[in-house]
Amino acid sequence: MDNKKNYLNRRKFIASVAAAGAYIPLSGLDKTGFLTYPQSTERKIHVFTKAMQWMNFDEMAALVAESGAEGIDLPVRTGGHILPENVETELPKAVEAARRHGLRMDMIVTEITDADGKYTESVLKTASSLGIKYYRMGWINYDETLGVIGTLQKFKTVMKKLEQLNRKYKIHGAYQNHSGTRIGGPVWDLYELVKDLDPEYIGVQYDVRHAVVEGGVSWVNGFRLVMPWVKCTDIKDFIWTRTNGKWGPESVPLGEGMVNFDDYFKLVQKNNVTGPMSLHLEYPPFERVTGKVSDADKKKLFVDAMKKDVEKLKSFRTKYQL
Repeated sequence: MDNKKNYLNRRKFIASVAAAGAYIPLSGLDKTGFLTYPQSTERKIHVFTKAMQWMNFDEMAALVAESGAEGIDLPVRTGGHILPENVETELPKAVEAARRHGLRMDMIVTEITDADGKYTESVLKTASSLGIKYYRMGWINYDETLGVIGTLQKFKTVMKKLEQLNRKYKIHGAYQNHSGTRIGGPVWDLYELVKDLDPEYIGVQYDVRHAVVEGGVSWVNGFRLVMPWVKCTDIKDFIWTRTNGKWGPESVPLGEGMVNFDDYFKLVQKNNVTGPMSLHLEYPPFERVTGKVSDADKKKLFVDAMKKDVEKLKSFRTKYQL
């Protein structure tokens, strides 16, 4: 499809959404036909809605809006709320539902790890045309036959090609640091992948919870190392627990765990780290719930818990004038 047809299709989408009475906080289309927002995306609170995939888009958006959050970070991946093969038809519906409830959708979660993936280009093209500015990438495992350095060297080429595709669609792709043995666990390895790439289009979705799990009190060093490439972040908390004789991290509500958010947000403020924040909900009632609970009761439990985390996150944002 040529640029003129792309432009007309985007115009048609905007008109259909407006006719439905949806809230569209847009300033219009730029010269390439991509949607643009009039206000900044800086540090807007988006809820990662993995735990709400049992709802339809409108129900999910209504619940997130009731929590006081400002946006939705939607899973667009295998097993996600939207499957990659359905992105062209389903993502506009999700964005429309979000905007109808006064919410933004500046970011999505994908399984994209290279530019040549089957659905990579359709996901990026569709997301960008809808005004989505950031996406989280999928996971990459270390190749034992190549070793740590060999694997990183291999994927530098992959990342460069993906950066070029992101540039084409004016979207930022970010790899989340996550505790464990995959790429991104120690954080410094992500620096090796992105250090020669343009942070405008590719970088790190920094997750302080997982950084503290892996780095203890030295997480600050890893944060400083990748900071120029951090354009969006993940927010959650944890404690160490022992189950069946084995120690491991367990997610808890914000402020109830081991993450020193004061130290974290001081660094965010000092270094002017911006971009949307994705609030992750990985504790009961969102996960590991036992017993039967009606959908209505579950929604009540969800919104009450979300409100507490959203209010806590907003308090840090206010405290550090973010």
